[in-house]
Amino acid sequence: MEAFEEILKVIDDFVWGPVMLVLLVGTGIFLTFRLKFLTWKNLPYAIKLTLSKEARTKKGAGDVSPFAALTTALAATIGTGNIIGVATAMVSGGAGALVWMWISACFGLTSKFSECMLAIKYREVNAQGEMSGGPMYTMKKAIKNKALGSLLGTLFALFAVIASFGIGNLTQANSISDAMNVTFGVPTWLTGVIVTVLSLCIIVGGIKSISKLSSVIVPCMAIFYVIGGLIVIGGNIENVPAGLAEIFRMAFSVKAVAGGVGGTIVASMMSGMRFGIARGVFSNEAGMGSAAITAASATTDNPVRQGYINMTGTFWDTIVVCTITGLCIASSGVLGITDDAGKAIEGSQLTIEAFKTVLGPAGGWMVTIGIALFAFSTILGWEYHGEKALEYLAGTHKFNMIYRIIFSGVAFVGATTTLSIAWKFSDIANALMAIPNLICLLVLSGELAKDVENFQRELQREQG
Repeated sequence: MEAFEEILKVIDDFVWGPVMLVLLVGTGIFLTFRLKFLTWKNLPYAIKLTLSKEARTKKGAGDVSPFAALTTALAATIGTGNIIGVATAMVSGGAGALVWMWISACFGLTSKFSECMLAIKYREVNAQGEMSGGPMYTMKKAIKNKALGSLLGTLFALFAVIASFGIGNLTQANSISDAMNVTFGVPTWLTGVIVTVLSLCIIVGGIKSISKLSSVIVPCMAIFYVIGGLIVIGGNIENVPAGLAEIFRMAFSVKAVAGGVGGTIVASMMSGMRFGIARGVFSNEAGMGSAAITAASATTDNPVRQGYINMTGTFWDTIVVCTITGLCIASSGVLGITDDAGKAIEGSQLTIEAFKTVLGPAGGWMVTIGIALFAFSTILGWEYHGEKALEYLAGTHKFNMIYRIIFSGVAFVGATTTLSIAWKFSDIANALMAIPNLICLLVLSGELAKDVENFQRELQREQG
């Protein structure tokens, strides 16, 4: 097992090396400039639209409302990355990793918008009358070189299926079982059984069943966690200025630095950048193409309009929820504390310790419940992603039910697998999935710019 972990570590370090970081952030930067910063300018419009009554009504072709499509995508993204991923990044890359999460999210807005808009534009209707879409369909239909488009589409779908079992299942189930075991003493096997059974009961109903639950549970769990986080930050308010100063100091320090809120943590700008971007992408999935699969199910009269709605997923996920976690950790003084063995506390336990500084034992319960809800919703959202990717590869929806059963069973495996293996497996699948998607976005950037410009004129007429 140790040899297998070492192999995974080598692969993980390679796929998340400088080339991947440049490709991910670079694509977001390029697209932001190519679209003349309209995704940034229209963010207030997108947030307002997301919260409007219009987003909850079905207008145009599709399976679920625009809001339901967004919350299902958010169900897959607001997960362990927001609680455990932020803590892991700040331990491995220093407090400054949070800044690099913010930077990657700003440009990730455009990446998320682009992949979702194209997925809606090039979606298809399957034999069951349901929408099927995502980067694989975009690649197949929109890229002029059909051989290249077909190859990229097949690779993306293959990696998406693999990623659905990793980032979307193993890691999430593992996080639930670990948190429940530490806080409440629940055996990991029992958590695995419960998660497996609940998952199967919900996902057999397909996208309508998943989206119905997501449109209720996602907003509720996000509000629940954010309120708890704000209470913790408020309780440690005197430490917030020093915490923010330390976050920015470590984010842009060329040499490895330590001290302040970081305690024993020693990190440089490069390590902060590496772990901040990696965990940020793990959390919001901008550039991965996964959210685009769910976006394709939305009822909409214009792909650009729905693209803006889905784009807000990155804002809610990283700029709001991840920031709450990061500030809780930075202001509570727990970053860099060690256990009895002298090893730095990380993952869910670090976030729990941060919440305990103000809320006591109730803080641990709140984080544990948050992890359980966040991670379980991620499992549901990612099942849909993997199912549609498999449908593309197989050319039929006939294997969907078999996939749903197998996917539910894998949750039990995840609940009883060590954390390091689950994280590395997820990281690798993430990177492999991103590559064909980012290539597609770069190839179709001209088409994106044209469609966005056309919609901007329509938007200006609507707003008078």
